[in-house]
Amino acid sequence: METTLVLLKPDTIQRGLIGQIVSRFENKGLKIVGMKMMLLSDEIVSEHYDFLADKPFFPGIKAYMTSAPVVAMAISGSNVIKTVRNLTGATNPAEALPGSIRGDFALTIDANIIHASDSAETAAVELKRFFKDGEITSYEKISDKIVG
Repeated sequence: METTLVLLKPDTIQRGLIGQIVSRFENKGLKIVGMKMMLLSDEIVSEHYDFLADKPFFPGIKAYMTSAPVVAMAISGSNVIKTVRNLTGATNPAEALPGSIRGDFALTIDANIIHASDSAETAAVELKRFFKDGEITSYEKISDKIVG
């Protein structure tokens, strides 16, 4: 069982899409084991996007990510990282397939609705960045007995 981080970005919250996007993960049978709405500080945005800090568009990313709350989610399941990345779709909405979250909801590459960890190593670091000890839960779903 893997756990990954998903961030519903400010445009998701501003456009009232939280429920529609969360339902995609739940309908797939994934388990939400942590969820909270939060305003991101400049420090956490700088840490999360440190690999882009030297890019000319970084100030725009920082302004966007601090413009409204985000919803941070810890999602668990079998092969959850790959599954979530497939549900999320390509980073550039113009390349995201219809049926994917970005394909259906994202408007631009700058405001692309969602972030999902790209590997187990990245997920481990990102989950610690957004969730404190005790904020990620563990529980058994009825479907765990069938699929697990």
